[in-house]
Amino acid sequence: MTTPKGYIYVEIEVTDPEGYRANYMTRSTPAVAKFGGRFVVRGGDVTVKNGDLTGRRVVLVEFDSYERALEFYESPDYREAMAHRDRHAIVHRYVIMRGAA
Repeated sequence: MTTPKGYIYVEIEVTDPEGYRANYMTRSTPAVAKFGGRFVVRGGDVTVKNGDLTGRRVVLVEFDSYERALEFYESPDYREAMAHRDRHAIVHRYVIMRGAA
């Protein structure tokens, strides 16, 4: 039986794009890689069929397991990145999910 994947889904409003890229993304990207994560969606085009994402960037990250996604979130590497993120963006939704078995 295979272990279900873990996912992190984020809706974020970037208020300072240069600061976000320079201070958050340069820290979060290596942290994701360190925990075996991979970006499935990282910004880009979206078509909203219900609800409102106006001004928000959508990110979806996949991990080998739900537990690994939780470990990433709680890691000192990501905690440091979050401190920078919160200076340059507003997080509207941050969800850690277990994938379907």
